[in-house]
Amino acid sequence: MRRSTLSLLGCIAVLALILGGLCGAAMARVTQVGLVTDLGKVDDRTFNEFAYKGMMRAVKEFGLKSAFIETQQPTDYEKNIEQFASAGYDVVITVGFMLGDATKKIAQKYPQVHFAIVDFAYDPPVTNIVGLLFGEDQAGFLAGALAGLVTKSKTVGMVAGADLPPVVRFRKGYEAGVKHVCSECEILGVYIDSFTDPARGKTAALSQIDEGADVIFGGGGATGSGAILGAAQAGAWVIGVDQDEYLTTFKQGEAQGANKLLSSAMKRVDNAVYGVIKMAVDGTFKGGTQVFDASNDGIGLAPFHATESAIPDAVKAQLQELAAGLKAGTIKAGVAR
Repeated sequence: MRRSTLSLLGCIAVLALILGGLCGAAMARVTQVGLVTDLGKVDDRTFNEFAYKGMMRAVKEFGLKSAFIETQQPTDYEKNIEQFASAGYDVVITVGFMLGDATKKIAQKYPQVHFAIVDFAYDPPVTNIVGLLFGEDQAGFLAGALAGLVTKSKTVGMVAGADLPPVVRFRKGYEAGVKHVCSECEILGVYIDSFTDPARGKTAALSQIDEGADVIFGGGGATGSGAILGAAQAGAWVIGVDQDEYLTTFKQGEAQGANKLLSSAMKRVDNAVYGVIKMAVDGTFKGGTQVFDASNDGIGLAPFHATESAIPDAVKAQLQELAAGLKAGTIKAGVAR
């Protein structure tokens, strides 16, 4: 009996060593990660840059090699994605709704590669792709509430990028937030068919100011950043998007107009990208959809920075109540999923 017990323990020990070795090999397998941007640069001050920061956080923490490709035109999507997959990269991150079809095509061609895409999901799911979605409507709702609470003219504006689903959710949420706190407010809004045209964004924002808007929300990449920079320098209150634009567009407060940036409606793209790379490294990667919203702190308003003293305590308290309501599900941002 004793000899049998010892033999059994020996087998268990050997099995543990084998499994440990297999797990270690699985974790060590992930060594390279690549990122493909949508049109625009990796330092575009919005979601391309946030995705890149999330990747680099994982690269540093897990000792990975990395590279990125900045897409110049839509016809390059497939080529850029395949460049990483064919070169043996273990994880490929694609950034933006427009890369949905190309990502699926290349993922099906390279089933051993882990893919993740920002702002897109698949139904039915694709085994080796994680779709990273966000509650843009909730972030927009908080931005709209802020705009509605500080406006004096009772007219607020929004300069949006192309009318793709994430942008539409931002705009509808913004409009719902404004109306939630200021039913008599007028809301001006425009879609611009480019995320990389700050000059057009600025022109649109100044036009809305001419129509009486004293708060402008920019929700369209570099186009939206151009809108809020121009509007702030013209004296209007502004609200940024995706990242904390005080740190990016307004250069940590050094750019003219930084004292007019109320906040930014943030999507934690960095956390989402970091998380999916960590799953691949840990061996827990599974295709499907992950949603980042108020319930898991995937969205929210950035700090007020230079406008901290300009925003009344009562407004701050109301925003906290609204954020808590969104998180608990007792307040809806008005966009069905």
